[in-house]
Amino acid sequence: MAGRSKITDSEALAYHLEPNPGKIEITASTAMATQRDLSLAYSPGVAVPCERIAEDPSLAYDYTTKGNLVAVISNGTAVLGLGNLGALASKPVMEGKAVLFKRFADVNSIDLELDTEDVDAFVSAVKLMGPSFGGINLEDIKAPECFMIESRLKEEMDIPVFHDDQHGTAVICAAGLINALYLSGKKIEECKIVLNGAGAAGIACIELLKSMGARHENCITCDTKGVIYQGRTEGMNQWKSAHAVNTDLRTLEEAMVGADVFLGVSAKGAVTQAMVESMAENPILFAMANPDPEITPEDAHEIRPDAIVATGRSDYPNQVNNVLGFPYLFRGALDIHARAINDEMKIACAEALAALAREDVPDEVAMAYGRKLTFGRDYIIPTPFDPRLIHVIPPAVARAGMDTGVARRPIVDMERYTHDLRARMDPTASILQGLSARSRQAQARMIFAEGDDPRVLRAAVAYQRGGFGKALVVGRPDDVKAKLEAAGLADAVRELEVVNAANTRHLDSYKSFLYERLQRQGYDAQDIHRLATRDRHVFAALMLAHDHGDGLVTGATRKSAHAIRLLDHVFDILKNPEAVGITAVLHRGKIVLMGDTLVHEWPDEEDLATIAEAGARVARALGMEPRVAFVSFSTFGYPVSERAEKMHHAPAVLEARGADFEYEGEMTVDVALNMEVAANYPFSRLTGPANVLVVPARHSASISVKLMQEMAGATVIGPILTGIDKPVQIASTGSTASDILNMALLAACRVGG
Repeated sequence: MAGRSKITDSEALAYHLEPNPGKIEITASTAMATQRDLSLAYSPGVAVPCERIAEDPSLAYDYTTKGNLVAVISNGTAVLGLGNLGALASKPVMEGKAVLFKRFADVNSIDLELDTEDVDAFVSAVKLMGPSFGGINLEDIKAPECFMIESRLKEEMDIPVFHDDQHGTAVICAAGLINALYLSGKKIEECKIVLNGAGAAGIACIELLKSMGARHENCITCDTKGVIYQGRTEGMNQWKSAHAVNTDLRTLEEAMVGADVFLGVSAKGAVTQAMVESMAENPILFAMANPDPEITPEDAHEIRPDAIVATGRSDYPNQVNNVLGFPYLFRGALDIHARAINDEMKIACAEALAALAREDVPDEVAMAYGRKLTFGRDYIIPTPFDPRLIHVIPPAVARAGMDTGVARRPIVDMERYTHDLRARMDPTASILQGLSARSRQAQARMIFAEGDDPRVLRAAVAYQRGGFGKALVVGRPDDVKAKLEAAGLADAVRELEVVNAANTRHLDSYKSFLYERLQRQGYDAQDIHRLATRDRHVFAALMLAHDHGDGLVTGATRKSAHAIRLLDHVFDILKNPEAVGITAVLHRGKIVLMGDTLVHEWPDEEDLATIAEAGARVARALGMEPRVAFVSFSTFGYPVSERAEKMHHAPAVLEARGADFEYEGEMTVDVALNMEVAANYPFSRLTGPANVLVVPARHSASISVKLMQEMAGATVIGPILTGIDKPVQIASTGSTASDILNMALLAACRVGG
């Protein structure tokens, strides 16, 4: 449980406020630069698809975004666990759901908040908007109205309508239960199942399990008033009545005796150790109440070591997380232009998730989570950031939709469809998530050298509150306190450890170490004292050199060249041929590593080969298989120029060194990145677009990176300093707090080390 993340109110508000209010925006997917573009996008060109759609409504899927657009709709009557906050207050949640659709399945989504609690008005409003969307995701609507709304919309609309609070939880619960029963050697038809919580999610869970074979008489449903039995009148409605059984059991405690499976969507502490002890052999507990489960895994395992336990929490194994389901259910449904999402499609999703958990877990997933994940009692559900989800789950959903007749446009070539799904995903998000997960596992003590800068302080607070480890800030306590208070982070003053020369007992050993290194380079004892006590970059580097921290981030207040000269007093960087700066450029779902952007000003072919090796190390540390291109204005000898010679010879140096990754050159950037252009050179050793670019000089690397950043809006991480003994990362002077945090995560993960 180490490294549990802490999020404060001020951070949550800042996240939603900056850089622009909210979490989503709309960008055009077609050219909009010229008058001709505008004439095609609007009048007169737009009239043509309008006429075609009027003749054949199915063409809306071809000429508009309908086929990849989902509406996330709520009236705010059951917002998270906060209750009836109203339509407007639910908007941040609905925007967040729209972001998840895009992040995990490349589904475009827009949020709509309806200011009504009247079922008829709600249904009418959604139904009237039907032509705009390929699917409807209902969210945070209280029971029993959610049942009425979903049922009526399913009947009256010809696109998928899905209430995720019900069915999303049910699908993931079913997936986990398939594997839990497999491990326990039990069959769903024979199991006694107890459900606690007869709201939207609970009813959906038990209904789906019955569709999968669970017997009605073996399923005991409980609510706050106890067992739902035949003849009960108190607190009943038609949805609860459908799951009433003929039984003498009246309390949850009685129902738990001999139970094989417990499903909880109720409240913290609803299940006691005595209840767990009374269950059958190899009990299965899905304690899914959020934020705190009905019983913690620790308490359950203390009394029953043979139990398989799942929760809704990310800091416990076996998280029942809806994000494993709804994006991929809609992806599959949209891609067959489905009329509905039916039980068969939900079961197909659950079965595909269960099967995926039984497969070997890719190395990049294990690397991201900092541990080997193997199918078993602590791994019965895939992790949300498993990259296989996008190309495994939607095809299973699509097949089920085609088999059951809800597909308007069946997929003919499933193999190509699967390939296209792989290409949809943005690798940058999973890379950043992987860094976060590995950093939480590492729990590195991170030294932030420039505690006089508010950006650095915000990054340090985010690092510690994010559960990544201990943040050590170099600065004066009074100054740090004042700047934190000015930044609205006064509550963080007690959390950070502020270190400077005035309060460390290690100063004498630091100065002795530094004097021994610099005494023959013109530095006397007074110079050493000034460096160690007055320069935060040097002091922070001395801390790291003496293992008083595990990583170092600096450079936000000094130009990188100057920061390197200061760090060079403690670590050999400038004269170290292995020291290389690699910058990651992230843009439109692609990531390219550029080197050298930091150390080698005018590298020769040997240096270029070293830069390529450093780039390959960083690529692998980020979970990518490196493909290195030595780029130039020349491609394989044409045009001839002595300026391109070293780029031509560098691959031969790598070959002599026995490099174990793909590399090729020299070539222009379009040959390196565009496979259609690269097809003109079939002899090339690259099997795909290059993801590591080695350029002729530091100035060309810097120009390329900054041009992408300013003109294309690319996200830039780095330069990542590699090849030195300790994890040191140098941020740029224009870095935001998020950029500095990313550099800290790179240091924590020892990327490039």
